[in-house]
Amino acid sequence: MAEVVSAQDVVDVLKQVKYPGFDRDIVSFGLVKNIQSADGNVAFSLAFSTQDESTRRQITLAAREAVEQLPGVNDIQIMGPPPGQAAGAQAPAAGQQGGKIELPGVKSIVAVASGKGGVGKSTVAVNLAVALADAGAQVGLLDADIYGPSIPIMMGVKDQPGVVGDKILPMISHDIKMMSFGFLIPEDQSVTWRGPMVHQAVQQLLRDVLWGELDYLLIDMPPGTGDVHLTLTQSVPLSGGVIVTTPQDVALIDARRGVAMFQQVNVPILGVIENMSYFICPQCDERTEIFTTGGGKRAAESLGVPFLGEIPIDPAVCLAGDQGTPIVRKEPDSPQTQAFRNVADMLKQVT
Repeated sequence: MAEVVSAQDVVDVLKQVKYPGFDRDIVSFGLVKNIQSADGNVAFSLAFSTQDESTRRQITLAAREAVEQLPGVNDIQIMGPPPGQAAGAQAPAAGQQGGKIELPGVKSIVAVASGKGGVGKSTVAVNLAVALADAGAQVGLLDADIYGPSIPIMMGVKDQPGVVGDKILPMISHDIKMMSFGFLIPEDQSVTWRGPMVHQAVQQLLRDVLWGELDYLLIDMPPGTGDVHLTLTQSVPLSGGVIVTTPQDVALIDARRGVAMFQQVNVPILGVIENMSYFICPQCDERTEIFTTGGGKRAAESLGVPFLGEIPIDPAVCLAGDQGTPIVRKEPDSPQTQAFRNVADMLKQVT
């Protein structure tokens, strides 16, 4: 007796197909539609939201190969949009153009990301923003980590933002315009939202904030890959992405994943920053490589992207963030501050 393949069987096997560059599968992202299965003939649609043809082909091939593994499948038909057209794509909402949210006063939008947590990405984003502001730029900072927002603490702000009409006024601290979900919920309240709610929240933090005229809007991405990353890369006209890593081999592997994530959605890689790169002895000014040396630079070279610089490890950097005054502003003459300024200068050259 031939195996009977149900629509649920198809769903289950397609849940094993990851969206390229992300930890989530194509079913949870809502790509799989209209599954039909009868007499061993399987048909379904892939409702792509990306315009990248190579990503479409990769997903289609992986989906076909996954379904082919089901016993009893004789034929597979995968429907999708014509080249250059997104299936089921909603018409751009107000304040959007071509599916992207318009931020007409913002010259460059830079996503600061990492392939994993614990590399000091938010610390880098905060101090990089202040270093750019000290160099004369108008800078905004968006904390896109819905589940663990840290920018309010690092920038020393506990107030709630004001509202003008239907727009939110960004908070301002250390000459930086800021917005974070941490400004909108109590500190002791956890967020247990799923994909669609996260998508809507991130878009609101961008679209409904009066950012005004900015030379740079830095987006502090959450660690890893997931809903927020896909939302931002699809919703915002990013100028490029910056990857923060540390010298250890494990961190560099995750950095490569972060680079691959941006490449999959056609976001330019502006460069790699190696954080916690070395330690400077406060007594003798001697430099010591605690972990390894040159790993971030080697990773950038192997990936063919710019290396933006090294940031030393120092307890003073963490302490300054905990106290709400970034090290660049608290100790403007320190070696740590100079390292951030060097990275800011490099970033200005590639944007």
